[in-house]
Amino acid sequence: MNTLPRHRTFYLVPVSRDAGLTSVTLGLVRALHLTGLRVGFVKPIVQPEVRAGDLDLAAHFARTLCGASAPDPISIDHAAEMVRSGQLGGLMEEVVSMVDTVQADCDVVIVEGLIPNVEFQIATRLNIEIVRSLGADLIPVLAGGAHSPATLAAKAAAAAEQYGDDGRRPIAGLLINRCADAAAASALSALGALTLKGSATPVPILAAVPNAPHLLAPRMIDIADDLGMSILNRGDIESSRVQTVVVAARSAEKLLGDLRPGTLVVTPADRSDAILATALVAQRGMPLAGFVFTCGGRPAPEVAAALAAAPLDRLALLCTEDDTFVTASKLANLSAHVNRADADRMERVISFIAERVDTAPLVHRLNLPVDGLMPPPVFRHRLVARARAASRRIVLPEGEEPRTIRAAAICAEKRIARCILLGAPDRIREVAAAHGIDLPDDVEIVDAEQQRARYVDPLVELRKSKGLTKLQAEIALEDSVVLGTMMLAQNEVDGLVSGAIHTTASTVRPALQLIKTAPGSSIVSSVFFMLMPDQVLVYGDCAINPDPTADELAEIAIQSADSAAAFGIEPRVAMISYSTGASGAGEDVDKVRRATDKVRALRPDLIVDGPIQYDAATVESVGRQKAPGGPLDGRANVFIFPDLNTGNTTYKAVQRSANVVSVGPMLQGLRKPVNDLSRGALVDDIVYTIALTAIQAAAGDAGGGKLAAAAE
Repeated sequence: MNTLPRHRTFYLVPVSRDAGLTSVTLGLVRALHLTGLRVGFVKPIVQPEVRAGDLDLAAHFARTLCGASAPDPISIDHAAEMVRSGQLGGLMEEVVSMVDTVQADCDVVIVEGLIPNVEFQIATRLNIEIVRSLGADLIPVLAGGAHSPATLAAKAAAAAEQYGDDGRRPIAGLLINRCADAAAASALSALGALTLKGSATPVPILAAVPNAPHLLAPRMIDIADDLGMSILNRGDIESSRVQTVVVAARSAEKLLGDLRPGTLVVTPADRSDAILATALVAQRGMPLAGFVFTCGGRPAPEVAAALAAAPLDRLALLCTEDDTFVTASKLANLSAHVNRADADRMERVISFIAERVDTAPLVHRLNLPVDGLMPPPVFRHRLVARARAASRRIVLPEGEEPRTIRAAAICAEKRIARCILLGAPDRIREVAAAHGIDLPDDVEIVDAEQQRARYVDPLVELRKSKGLTKLQAEIALEDSVVLGTMMLAQNEVDGLVSGAIHTTASTVRPALQLIKTAPGSSIVSSVFFMLMPDQVLVYGDCAINPDPTADELAEIAIQSADSAAAFGIEPRVAMISYSTGASGAGEDVDKVRRATDKVRALRPDLIVDGPIQYDAATVESVGRQKAPGGPLDGRANVFIFPDLNTGNTTYKAVQRSANVVSVGPMLQGLRKPVNDLSRGALVDDIVYTIALTAIQAAAGDAGGGKLAAAAE
């Protein structure tokens, strides 16, 4: 077991109000997670702008997107009253208690400071007192803009002078956000450090982040809420993003030339020509954000009727009493803040910043080894890195589905895999254009209709033992999943991902029939990767085998352990039962006992224990009581369930009750990798499943005991 690192606390203090403090803070939390550290987050006191009863945005997103331990902040009213009544020391004790609670389970704690403004002038004083009370290392957060390095160094030094006793509080580094452009950010990053007045050594630049207009796109619902507009039609108001605003001040012909995906059209309601011309563009597939009708007007009845018909009924329609000029001005000056309901945008902001953070100076300050836990961000990060190294061809049978097309484009852009979209080429390109997706040349499009005939004879040959006829094969190949599976069976691709619009059975059945088991495997099984708040657990088998024998259960355990190792999880295998050790008897528990013995005999290198109850496998104190001297020590991360009833029930119970994201099922033991998606899968889910499949393919044996070699 790794020695726990010495706790370290970093306090992020804004040097200017427009530095984007929360975004930068959470980007740092994510970046540190990706190093394998256990990161806690504390926003000690709520900003005054937060309404009473609401959770501070920083704490909210730290919990929901970063998986960080984040207590509720102290209310501003309580803090102000404590200061007014001379109880500043008591307030600091409350803050220290919050941090200590988080610190107990973390290697490093990131504390977000307070942003001073005219109504909150006490913020600077509170920042200083909190930094001193915590003994935290300081990280000034600056707005880069077009400032020179010398100007930024002077600003950071001036801010740092306010902290510390006689000398300065240790400055761990500088975070510079909102640089004028990518060139300015790159120039700062190239410097590596800035020399501050009075500082003995240069202070490292932890990140220089450029302005990113594409991350500022609000949703239509945010515009309606922020500007108090009436909603005439909701449509896709919760998901439509405004990339650009166009005012219908010119002719309809000139207006059409300005339309792009994500355009919000601002127009008086009596401009029926402009409205109908724009609607025609949307009807032909361009995903516009919607309309804002000004001056309190409503479209003419015939125009309203046209907008109410599919697919135009998906457009969000807003109305404001303001005139067009005032409306355009308000939109131009709209706050860049992220609405608490807009988790997708905040996730993209956090990822954008995290990718640009150099964590090395902070990790060096810890001066202790990293704990072996794998948080979900680390899991996802390693998936992408290993898939990129594998460079495999993955077929996507649902090639005309928008999420799948976008995922393929992302995989090409990030070099995660070489994706093949299966479908009608014209339709695929039409869907891509309608959704504003730029398909890179690296994404291969295969015409399913033209390819089916050449797989008829191979399919008949593969299924001849079942008496499959040529006509039956032709009918079967009308199913794009069957066609894609045949491409995989013929070694023309390396893996298959499906399920965005197909059932699990539709994805898995062709694989079981046509791919079959890998050499050395007698069974096909599955695992789910359970993305718990602080680590990733592996559950198997929760999808394939109803009631495995002891020998089959042992093979499932070995397959699952190898899968865990392939994805960077050092397997500690728990063979789950309703009793622990020798405390129970009966065929069910005996089966688990025999399976455990066989795993130990076949793979003495694995850490495995069983039969063992779930609590004894996961809680150290319970494990010491129920399984004293056992190898798991309450830290199991691979859980093998005795049957499908137990496994599937447990997986769904944990997923729903703990609001846990799961990736899978990933099939094990097949000659070639096939993986299923949820029909509600997000684009990111598809991207990570493609990455997972590419890693399996790189092993040359999708779960046949050799998958761990892919991790080397």
